[in-house]
Amino acid sequence: MATQPLVQGQQTGYGGAQTAPVETPSFQGDVPGEDAAENPNASAPQPSAPSVDKMDAVAGYEGIGFDANAPLAPPPPYSAVEAPKPAPEANVNIPKVTEDQARQALLDHVAQHCCYGKKPARDLVFNSIAPSSAFHYTLETFAEGRGTSWAMEPYTGQPIDGPMNGPPPRPWDIQAQPLGLFQDEVRYIEVPHTASVKPCHNCFATGCIRCYHCFGRGRVRCSSCGGTGHNWVHRDGHRHHERCTWCFGSGRKRCSTCHGHGQVGCPVCHRATQLKCYIKLTITWKNHKADHVVERTSLPPELITQAQGQMAFKDDQFRVAPIMNFPDQAVNEASQQLVANHGSAFAHERILRQRHQVRIVPVSDVAYAWNGQTGRFWVYGYEHAVHAPDYPQKCCWGCSIL
Repeated sequence: MATQPLVQGQQTGYGGAQTAPVETPSFQGDVPGEDAAENPNASAPQPSAPSVDKMDAVAGYEGIGFDANAPLAPPPPYSAVEAPKPAPEANVNIPKVTEDQARQALLDHVAQHCCYGKKPARDLVFNSIAPSSAFHYTLETFAEGRGTSWAMEPYTGQPIDGPMNGPPPRPWDIQAQPLGLFQDEVRYIEVPHTASVKPCHNCFATGCIRCYHCFGRGRVRCSSCGGTGHNWVHRDGHRHHERCTWCFGSGRKRCSTCHGHGQVGCPVCHRATQLKCYIKLTITWKNHKADHVVERTSLPPELITQAQGQMAFKDDQFRVAPIMNFPDQAVNEASQQLVANHGSAFAHERILRQRHQVRIVPVSDVAYAWNGQTGRFWVYGYEHAVHAPDYPQKCCWGCSIL
């Protein structure tokens, strides 16, 4: 397909009062026999990647493609091992909620719901307040994954670090540090000594491709008259066959995408005609987090994860050891299970750091009586949050309940 470059500053057009018409668009390749319909929503097709066979062979990077990053097996883990921090051997002192605190917490909860009546919260009689402790165990594993793929960008004269500068380093030999521990981050790095310059495959090194709107004709069928050049107009009670005011009778309009040239700049090389090709290393730092709640009342466990609690245990190492001697055996079992899961769950990532912790969240199970009925609600966390799914006055009948 032969093409000619677009002439800068050339004024072209089709139809009436638009710019001066051009007999032959710049595009000289195959075009359809008829004008395409005008489509203001026409979009450029997604360009394809070049054939991998045309890329240079790079030792240590065989078999990679353009579309996806091939995951790489990590090197052996660090050999450094730190002594595990012992878990607490005594229960943390948890404050108890008094009747006055429980009532005020319920009143605050009701105030946050415009349709809740205040009377039950003011007048209920406490039957019992049963304090307990919920435990929130959290394990975080900060790991690094690496993948490689071919990448390309327009070549505009930038330096090329190619094989002439030496053999490329292996993916895991390239030094890179995350911005912070336990923070998700993605970084892209050009692998040294893998760059080369190739002619653009998308435009055959011409810098332009056929217009995707007019398909090279430089003009489109007028959408107002459908290409006839005339429209029927109702005036003075009669129909008049008049020349189209949009295309001035030509039935066609200059293509708004290519401005009559029949071709547009190549979206791959951006008219540069050449591409810089190199191997891209993608480094993904990810903080994998798992948690477990030990809660023995009817309070939904997910509420404990957001509540304010007291830190009972915290440890940060290259590899944490599961908790063994926490006073609640369910916490020990959860720690052993989650640490074991994280030890084998990330086969294509290198574990850089781990940390785990146990928070103790106070929970009070409150039983009450009001208006001849009994009910329950829960006060939890140091902020005295309330869970009252069976509160007796939820419907306000027009917001009139006081």
